[in-house]
Amino acid sequence: MCRNIRTLFNFAPPATDDEIRASALQFVRKLSGVTVPSRANQVAFGRAVDEVTDAARRLLVSMETASPPRNRENEAIKARIRTKERFG
Repeated sequence: MCRNIRTLFNFAPPATDDEIRASALQFVRKLSGVTVPSRANQVAFGRAVDEVTDAARRLLVSMETASPPRNRENEAIKARIRTKERFG
């Protein structure tokens, strides 16, 4: 359920708005236990996703590091290797 919640900090290029929103959506789904809200809860659910997206964006912009940015392709390759080692 939380596949889109990924590390978004310190990558080149930086995380896109779509990536941040996808992570926020998964976070709200996990917290609420609902993947598709009912009509009665759509406004509250949407507001929560918007607020988490804004908070995540502010966090990513305000954080600092001395480490060089990570390369997305290299990190994806490492993840595939770890998965292959883990699951064969």
